Amino acid sequence: MSKTWGLISFILFCIGLILAVVGGLVFPENAIIGILLAVFGLIIGIIYVAFVKDNQEINTLLLSTIALLAMTAAFAHVTFLGVGKMAASILVYFAALMSPVALLAAIKALLHVGFGSRVKI
Repeated sequence: MSKTWGLISFILFCIGLILAVVGGLVFPENAIIGILLAVFGLIIGIIYVAFVKDNQEINTLLLSTIALLAMTAAFAHVTFLGVGKMAASILVYFAALMSPVALLAAIKALLHVGFGSRVKI
């Protein structure tokens, strides 16, 4: 991956992570924050899919996203001092950031499985 695109992707990820934490604590269930995070995730995903050639990294990303979504559901039952609701809000926003990335990576992985080495993806 070129350093410039990698830096842009990293900066967008950091901004998205900060926005997910602050948004989850201060503005839970805000549609504008969710849409902004999804757009950031789409940009990060396009950069990721365009420049990452290692299939092992894609597998790791997809597995991590599955774990993230499972964690989001697990925190829903914690009611002590509202910690569960705050953690769930943060994780839902973070999932909004990472879901487009995982979707694009999954499409790339499926195309790689379907076409194999016949088509350069």
